[in-house]
Amino acid sequence: MTEQSFQKSRPLLIFGGTSSRHISSEVCRHLDLEEGALEISKFADGETGVKILDNVRGADCYLIQSSCSPVNENLMELMLLVDAMARASAASINVVMPYFGYARQDRKEQGRVALSAKLMANLISKAGATRVICLDLHSAQIQGFFDVPVDHLYGGPALVEYIKRQDWSKNLVVVSPDVGNVKMVRAYASRMNSPFAIIDKRRPKPNVSEVMNIVGDVTGHHCLLVDDIIDTAGTLCNAAVALVGAGALSVSACATHAVLSEPARENIQKAPLDRVVVTDSILQPNGESMKKFELVSVAPMFAEAIYRIYHHLSVSELFEKYSIDHLLKNRAVETP
Repeated sequence: MTEQSFQKSRPLLIFGGTSSRHISSEVCRHLDLEEGALEISKFADGETGVKILDNVRGADCYLIQSSCSPVNENLMELMLLVDAMARASAASINVVMPYFGYARQDRKEQGRVALSAKLMANLISKAGATRVICLDLHSAQIQGFFDVPVDHLYGGPALVEYIKRQDWSKNLVVVSPDVGNVKMVRAYASRMNSPFAIIDKRRPKPNVSEVMNIVGDVTGHHCLLVDDIIDTAGTLCNAAVALVGAGALSVSACATHAVLSEPARENIQKAPLDRVVVTDSILQPNGESMKKFELVSVAPMFAEAIYRIYHHLSVSELFEKYSIDHLLKNRAVETP
């Protein structure tokens, strides 16, 4: 038997951890697969117990789990599930992380601090993962922290597809809330055929930002603030105030990861923001605090990426040539 025929004989199994079952169920629907069964439990002392209820021997397993809040619990659950799959003789263990926690601690900006992003990469690799699939890592160089292949997906195409269909996307200026996001914002502006502007700000201490000035013309335009993560939303809200003060007709925002630490939701409801478009990489609660938010599903993107990896096709074409809606036609996976 050739290596290629052996690869194709492996069944494809998709599992969803506690934090990402809303994504795993949609991925399975897109691929016409039945989701794998897991049993997650808690011992009396708070320890996590896991059990895989399906036979994974010789299978290509895809485990979808965001390391969002509660971050440490979700990470430990992920490690235990990977270990269980490895000990059950899975042929490959592909860890799919719609949101990769600890990514903002990716370099030493001062002495005697942990390089947490590198440590997380080491733990995932040592647990037994054979591949990692991430969405909009806070720093692209984190891919190099892993000792296994990493497929880095981007939320921009899905968000842009959604925004371009909205009436408010006309006469739009795409705005970077700080100089560090210029490359991302330029990509958004290019996809939307829109001009872009930059907000130059000073950050006096962590989680506190002060807007300084706006580079670019926003007067008489609708503005779209673009970021990868919304945490406390201080940067976003200050930027919205500055844009309105500079003559913007309206201000909207979009981001891949809605972390929304307190008091982010309250800040956003009070800010001069018409809407905030985010992906569902992190599951959000329903309620009054989310009334300005519009959610875009990342499940179709992950379904297409999984399909392509399983069939040894190019993943980069997902973002280079076609829309996700086009790619997802007739994507049912036939497994042995």
